[in-house]
Amino acid sequence: MTAVNIISGIVLVLASVAIILVVLFTNTDNSGLNSAIGGGSNSFFGRNSSNTREAKLDRITKVIVAIFFVVAIVCTVLAKFFG
Repeated sequence: MTAVNIISGIVLVLASVAIILVVLFTNTDNSGLNSAIGGGSNSFFGRNSSNTREAKLDRITKVIVAIFFVVAIVCTVLAKFFG
């Protein structure tokens, strides 16, 4: 194993642990299909929804998942050529 494989493996493990932690911190509101059919009752709060804790965790989750997929692809390519 080369140093690049080891480093990319460590980054992959760290990204997966970060995904687990961020998902555990998110709040489940169970509003799924009911709010889609009945409409949102909190339209006042819809304007400032990007400033809430849930919106920030959602944004962080998307970034970490993107990093995870990029590192997973890089690990696969590196393992094919150097492993």
